[in-house]
Amino acid sequence: MSNPPTPRREHPSTYTVQDRSNEEELTRLQIQDQMITTSMGGVLPEQSDPTNWRRVLDVGCGTGGWLIETAKAYPNLSVLIGAEVSKRMVDAARAQAETQHVSDRVEFHVQDALRMLEFPTGYFDLVNQRFAVSWLRTWEWPKLLDEYKRVCKRGGVIRITESDMVIDQSSSPAMTRLFELFLDALYRAGHYFTPEKNGVLNQLAPLLTQHGVRDVQTRAYTLSYRTGTPEGEQFSQDMQRAFRTTLPFMRKWSQVPDDYEAIYQQMLLEMKQPDFVAPWNLLTVWGTGPGYVLARKD
Repeated sequence: MSNPPTPRREHPSTYTVQDRSNEEELTRLQIQDQMITTSMGGVLPEQSDPTNWRRVLDVGCGTGGWLIETAKAYPNLSVLIGAEVSKRMVDAARAQAETQHVSDRVEFHVQDALRMLEFPTGYFDLVNQRFAVSWLRTWEWPKLLDEYKRVCKRGGVIRITESDMVIDQSSSPAMTRLFELFLDALYRAGHYFTPEKNGVLNQLAPLLTQHGVRDVQTRAYTLSYRTGTPEGEQFSQDMQRAFRTTLPFMRKWSQVPDDYEAIYQQMLLEMKQPDFVAPWNLLTVWGTGPGYVLARKD
């Protein structure tokens, strides 16, 4: 009997949570996906007519929440593919697609987008990216955008949504402090262009234009999370897990204070206060793909 093939090893990850078997992070991503989609008003709130699209790619899809909700919202989409470097997340996404009865149209592939996207040229009507700052570093944007242009059909849409990563106007001083620590780690690790909280948001539109995406447009969101609302409860669960799962990353790249645990516990108390509120700024930037042109060979 021949020996079974050796399983392909996963590529090293630049994600802010290095432990790919971390169940808390898988749960957090599922909660955050639902929370953000609801708060933004749907999966594609700024797109005027997605009904003509057939094929969608979601890069860095995580546990698949956005893609699955997109499949449910738009039955005209016949092929929806998620690319994710973590097999553990892909397994969770496939299981969720089965549960939501969309696995006949939704696929999830283990791929490292920072190397290449293993899809045909000009294949997708929409290439989507959401919250990639958690794994995408500043010098990797040009190559990734070139890949988006390659796999996106001429006139198709390239769409990116990111957040400012610092909730500095919340009613929780402890939360603000923890976000400042996380931002410092992100910047030192190369995920942010500048150390300011908008160190990615103010770069998105120029980046897309500079790298050949056409007719670039933007839509800003200020999401508000309050005690006593379903989204506020999801936000609280998100934060409770986020500042646990990203702590090793912060310790690697920043100076974590000795009283981190006390700050964390204070945040949990402040989020339970009846007047708790946290505004969160997001930006969606999108444009059309120019169509991929093969290099001429003389």
